[in-house]
Amino acid sequence: MNYQLDEIDKKILDFLVENTRMPFTEIAKQMDVSAGTIHVRVKKMEDAGIILGSSLSIDYGKLDYHFTAFIGILLTKSNRTQEVLKELSTIPNVIEASVISGKYNIFCKVRAKNTDDAKRIIYQIDDIQDVMRTESMISMEEFLSDKNRLINAITI
Repeated sequence: MNYQLDEIDKKILDFLVENTRMPFTEIAKQMDVSAGTIHVRVKKMEDAGIILGSSLSIDYGKLDYHFTAFIGILLTKSNRTQEVLKELSTIPNVIEASVISGKYNIFCKVRAKNTDDAKRIIYQIDDIQDVMRTESMISMEEFLSDKNRLINAITI
């Protein structure tokens, strides 16, 4: 479905990006339109695949997960990528995984409590069939992590 965003849609997205839990009635009040209009517009954007759902932002540090690492994964065979991704999805500490070009086949982001916990997770990844080797990079500080950053630029 090809759906073109208009100014009303963009304003709705702005509100929802700022607060995914904002009631449609509150958005409607601030935009001076009916709540039904907001509901219909959001439903159309969901049907078009523009809005995929809502999510929470979690501060993992407050849950004692202070260690972040990026892991490059080199496979023995590229045609095993999907199977390895399925195995990675069973490890809850792997919070992002991407198929990439370059030195590695897969690049993932891992959250752990500390270095011992990270070592356990890396060994678990190493044990996946057809993982030839991994290379870990420790995040010293997360400067920018905003999945909604681009939509703010698009809707302006």
